[in-house]
Amino acid sequence: MTNKFDGRMQNRISSLLQIERGITAIIGSGGKTTLMYALANELSAEGSVILCTSTHIRIPEEYPLVTGGKKELVNMLSGHRIVCAGTLTETGEKLTAPAVTFEELSALADHVLVEADGAKGLPLKAHAAHEPVIPSGSRSVILVVGADGLGKPVKEACHRFEIWAALAQTAVEGTVTPEGEARVILTENLAGRIFINKAESAEEKRQAEALAALLPFLTVMGSLRQGVFTICH
Repeated sequence: MTNKFDGRMQNRISSLLQIERGITAIIGSGGKTTLMYALANELSAEGSVILCTSTHIRIPEEYPLVTGGKKELVNMLSGHRIVCAGTLTETGEKLTAPAVTFEELSALADHVLVEADGAKGLPLKAHAAHEPVIPSGSRSVILVVGADGLGKPVKEACHRFEIWAALAQTAVEGTVTPEGEARVILTENLAGRIFINKAESAEEKRQAEALAALLPFLTVMGSLRQGVFTICH
């Protein structure tokens, strides 16, 4: 079933990923921030949304920012459907976790979307022992995978490539395969929902379909840039 995003409920990425009210953690690589914004724009049609991170994110230009406490958040939410909450880093260039706890955030808004991972801009990643930073009480955890990393050299495509190679049972000098990425996802077992992003070219779609076929989880593939999505299973 292929869906072209046009704003209708049945074609929304938030519906395909079965996003529930409460805290949704977004982990992995290959488009976490873009997915968070896409979900926020859709979900704001039905309720209030708070965007935040448990690690680090760039300051969004599109949404009002709250760096203070609960009172400031409540005031901002009274006039905006989407609000970003966070604490400025020392340089003021990025945000870390907000001053208000994630549990408190979930009581203030219908949806709390948390970018809970980092990947240095690479399409794929494996996780160190301290990663990802998934807030307790998360209703959903979505793992984002960049289809543009499939078929590429492990060292070029994967953040923490040595860990990725060990989990994938392949050499660090080797090539990323759908089978290797599936081993990483299944061994880490961090999320119950998978979004394979950047499946745009014929080869990327072929590789994404091969990966999806190996996963037992709810899996959606497509392109946030193009707004085209396929629910695999």
